[in-house]
Amino acid sequence: MRILLFFALTTALHAAKPFVPNLGPDLPAITVTCGEVSLLLRQASQWTPGRIDFRGQAMTTERSAYGTVFSFPDCGFIGTAHLENEPEPLKSLAFILDGKTLEKPEAVLKGQTFRFERKSRVRDFELTCIVELKNNQLHETTTVRTAKAVPLKLVYHFMHAWAPSVSAFCAGTDAESAKMLSGPLNDGDDTARKFFINQRIDWMAVFEPKSGQFGVSRLLSAPEFGGHIAMIWNVPGSYRKFYLKCFNNATVPAGFEGAWRMVTAFGASDAAGWEKAARELAQALK
Repeated sequence: MRILLFFALTTALHAAKPFVPNLGPDLPAITVTCGEVSLLLRQASQWTPGRIDFRGQAMTTERSAYGTVFSFPDCGFIGTAHLENEPEPLKSLAFILDGKTLEKPEAVLKGQTFRFERKSRVRDFELTCIVELKNNQLHETTTVRTAKAVPLKLVYHFMHAWAPSVSAFCAGTDAESAKMLSGPLNDGDDTARKFFINQRIDWMAVFEPKSGQFGVSRLLSAPEFGGHIAMIWNVPGSYRKFYLKCFNNATVPAGFEGAWRMVTAFGASDAAGWEKAARELAQALK
């Protein structure tokens, strides 16, 4: 009986322990393609996204950090590619292609659906980030938990470093009386190194003229506590970078658990018609 009980407990413990694949130094990045969307995941940034392509064209740049990052009053940024202050220990990784967990992922993956699960710790925060490719859409879910109260400067979720060739943005809410925000993003002094949108919205979009393509991101759900506003930082030659900013100069309370969900999809249009097409896609993503 004791032997059987020991065996059962041991089996349960092993089953509960998350599987972390041994990716090693010979696999610096993984590129996954599902349908018309490709996603690059980078080991250098602790397996966070590094580039998003649509129909073989890069819609974002690799020269930036993606995912979630926390900024603390005493040291600044910790998380994703920001390793200059403190590490972000990884607890587990899972690469799931067409419903099958890959014990030894290859550098190039292709399938119908892909799911990437990443669990880590940033000081007192337990962080779970899930990225999915399906139906030509990129789905991202970020869950934050903490047992202790933690003061912050801010949190950035869903960082997307849109390509520096992106020339315009638009954004809006679902309220019938709301006006759509829109404007150019260029390298001139009137827009360089400035933040755009800077308010709560339901969706935003950018237009990339070289490919004639646009991307639309819709926030599907977010905790009310902590607030959230959308921002695009225009840095010529580097990126037009999207952030969802939360907990601005606020304290995350003890026992907090919250999840943020966003979906990003793509389309093609000329410069004259892209805003209308983006708005229609934004409504279809509801």
